Amino acid sequence: MTRSLFVMITGKPNAGKSTLLNALLGEKIAIVSAKPQTTRNNITGILTEGEDQIVFIDTPGLHRPKTLLGEYMMKSVGNASEGADVIMFVTEAGKKLTVAERDALKKYSAGDNLLFLIINKVDTCDKGRLAEYIGDIANEYDFDCVIPISAMKKDGTDIVLKELKKHLVESPHFFPDDVMTDQPEKQIFAEIIREKALRLLSDEIPHGVAVVIEELKDENDVIRVRAEIFCERESHKGIIIGKNGEMLKKIGSYAREDAEELFGAKVYMDLWVKIKENWRDSRAQLSNFGYNNEE
Repeated sequence: MTRSLFVMITGKPNAGKSTLLNALLGEKIAIVSAKPQTTRNNITGILTEGEDQIVFIDTPGLHRPKTLLGEYMMKSVGNASEGADVIMFVTEAGKKLTVAERDALKKYSAGDNLLFLIINKVDTCDKGRLAEYIGDIANEYDFDCVIPISAMKKDGTDIVLKELKKHLVESPHFFPDDVMTDQPEKQIFAEIIREKALRLLSDEIPHGVAVVIEELKDENDVIRVRAEIFCERESHKGIIIGKNGEMLKKIGSYAREDAEELFGAKVYMDLWVKIKENWRDSRAQLSNFGYNNEE
């Protein structure tokens, strides 16, 4: 008898949603950084253990959108909640709930989904403050389960899985048992490159960066990638390239290392930087860059 469960992971930017997904899967499939709004698309992670399959949907951070890209991201969150059996709401221990978090919790508390509160980063919060925080938020909303964790240290993630498995239902598996994500290879490579840009570039630039894989060839255990990094300003282009191309080389080098580890093959990367002004507020450009959730 096979069993399945669909789980949506949601919460504010930088709550640790993608770190939690990677910890639960035991493999890095979602990019992470200290900068907010790292995740732009819904990312599917699949954990199959024998007859049981849990499908996780990692979603963009909850925020009030200021651009069309932000609107796309929030629509992606709404789409994910519709098919979820369990909603895992990730908060940051001791941090006051934002308006966007409260609006979402009010909606999810009134829904038919099971609602788990996952309190992350407990290792950064005083125990007394943590107990007070758990009491306040758990009394305010109707949760089916409350679990304090540290996703970064993988502390408590085993309890999360144990609680989720209680709700598996008899069902066919929706993905092949040997698949960990449904992301196309081009999207995975684009996200790896964007993660390195997020980590290496100054704060004002990454939100205006998009990556498009123009060419992907797998030739005898060697993967050749040609990617274009788009930014919104000429000044940003110069920063991404860096003096004598050093920053672009560093982005490519770090991305290549991650890609080789993930795909188990030699990777050659050819990176180019181009400008598309105000692409985050252009429906045509958003669609070209793969951000399109129209029915």
